[in-house]
Amino acid sequence: MEVDYRLYLVTDRDYLDDVELKDAVEQAILGGTTLVQVREKHASTREFYKIALQVKSITDYYNVPIIINDRIDVAKAVDADGVHIGQSDMPLKIARKMLGHDKIIGVSAGNIKEALEAQKGGADYVGLGAAFYTGTKKDIDKPIGIDGLKKICDEITIPSVAIGGVNETNYKDVLKSGVTGISVVSAILGKKDFKRAAQNLL
Repeated sequence: MEVDYRLYLVTDRDYLDDVELKDAVEQAILGGTTLVQVREKHASTREFYKIALQVKSITDYYNVPIIINDRIDVAKAVDADGVHIGQSDMPLKIARKMLGHDKIIGVSAGNIKEALEAQKGGADYVGLGAAFYTGTKKDIDKPIGIDGLKKICDEITIPSVAIGGVNETNYKDVLKSGVTGISVVSAILGKKDFKRAAQNLL
């Protein structure tokens, strides 16, 4: 599967007051979002499954890949295009065994060692971060910054997306580090006009 990593939206319903997630995702895709990850940290399995199905109906319609955060069971249940796993989630080798080789697997990496391990283990891409301090990740010791992104990108050959505090004021500098794309949450979902926010970033 040919994947466009340029503008990678990670969902967070906390930013949406009275807007349905699938409607927000549709507007973001109309604005140019190229990849969508459904992230649900507090939903029950059944609720996560229902939300993922709703979002998938939109991503399928617009032919945009859908990635499920962390939950391989949910990814398989809705036949998502792949999963994204963190350093404390299911090991990459097991995730690959469960999902097969035709699915996308992304791995979070905060340093060169983790990124190279992910690459060696067969990850399709790495999510590098946190690039900056961010409202969605409260437990960051120190962001890796532009220099950190560049150092990792110089060492790896697989695609990479920068995540964590990437927004309309810093994304151009972020892209100069060598990452394939940017991964955002509030830079789209925290805005009033999701479509325009995506267009501005693209």
